[in-house]
Amino acid sequence: MAYVLAGGRGSRLMELTDRRAKPAVYFGGKSRIIDFALSNALNSGIRRIAVATQYKAHSLIRHLQRGWNFLRPERNETFDILPASQRVDERSWYLGTADAVFQNLDIIEDYAPRFMVILAGDHIYKMDYEQMLAQHVESGAEVTVGCITVPRMEATGFGVMHVDAADRITAFVEKPADPPAIPGEPDKALASMGIYVFDTRVLAAELRRDAADAHSTHDFGKDLIPHIVAKGRAVAHRFERSCVRSGAEAAPYWRDVGTVDAYWHANVDLTDIVPDLDLYDRAWPIWTHAEVTPPAKFVHDVEGRRGEAISSLVSGGCIVSGARVRRSLLSTGTHLHSYAALDGAVVLPNVDVGRGARLTNVVVDRGVRIPDGLVVGEDPDLDAERFRRTEGGICLITQAMIDRLD
Repeated sequence: MAYVLAGGRGSRLMELTDRRAKPAVYFGGKSRIIDFALSNALNSGIRRIAVATQYKAHSLIRHLQRGWNFLRPERNETFDILPASQRVDERSWYLGTADAVFQNLDIIEDYAPRFMVILAGDHIYKMDYEQMLAQHVESGAEVTVGCITVPRMEATGFGVMHVDAADRITAFVEKPADPPAIPGEPDKALASMGIYVFDTRVLAAELRRDAADAHSTHDFGKDLIPHIVAKGRAVAHRFERSCVRSGAEAAPYWRDVGTVDAYWHANVDLTDIVPDLDLYDRAWPIWTHAEVTPPAKFVHDVEGRRGEAISSLVSGGCIVSGARVRRSLLSTGTHLHSYAALDGAVVLPNVDVGRGARLTNVVVDRGVRIPDGLVVGEDPDLDAERFRRTEGGICLITQAMIDRLD
């Protein structure tokens, strides 16, 4: 059974998560961030899936109901959405990642899966969990922790594994100032991906022990995993062993799009001729809710008023009417009017860009109406007064910000 933890707010995405949880944020024109973990589970052959939600979950739950309702109980498949609902007592919502599983332990045990794959619902990557499950069984571990290899001093923001030569975890430290190196690779460290494989009986026992500990924060990375490392057998699984790559992907791809800058870069990178992430790999599709839309449309063909898109991704239902788009991503239902110009724009669904507007290095939230002639991305000081401007120079635009311009 795959259990996806999707309750996080994602506050570093600023206004993008004012009305939706981070896993529900749009990505790549058609998908949501959570679709990657769910698609990995489905493509790995897992047909029992549960998603725990909490923070501002309506958008996420609506997406899951529309896009992931094809699993059928009569085929021994299940898909459960598990909002925080004070099931253990009448005071507690989900207190941490481990508690979000503990509060639904009766549901899990009713299905009686032999193994549990615990997943974070807020990262972009393609991974075959079957490979990780196989290692877990072969190693006899009580928990197997998915890890990515990162430069050692970039691991200070992660949970970091100290491993021996056989990849048994000897220590687990959260956000260390001096991360432990991989044996034989002094400049690299193993950082946790927030992916864990347990035997279900082991997980249930650990969750009950943790729930009874009044001093615990009830978190996998801070409490459960360090306890198993100290008292039992924990093994690291290296992402490069199970990452899924088409012939077009040169290196393992994993991204935490937890800031506006990181989110912008990951989306705009998809416009590269050969991007680091191949969304066109039909052998490992990213499943999502497929809206019924007409094809994208480009109209007008006169100098200065030509509907065109260069090095860009344009989703269904978009109309590029006499506007110029370069190195941008247009989500479903975007409408660009004549003489508008977009460069380095990540545009979420159903945005309307007025005549003559110029947008450079921006993220535009869903449903925004850009007024005629608005210029963003050319005057940093003016941008910072009107919009959310990041340290990397990316401007986040919401409808509330546009309304304040009046």
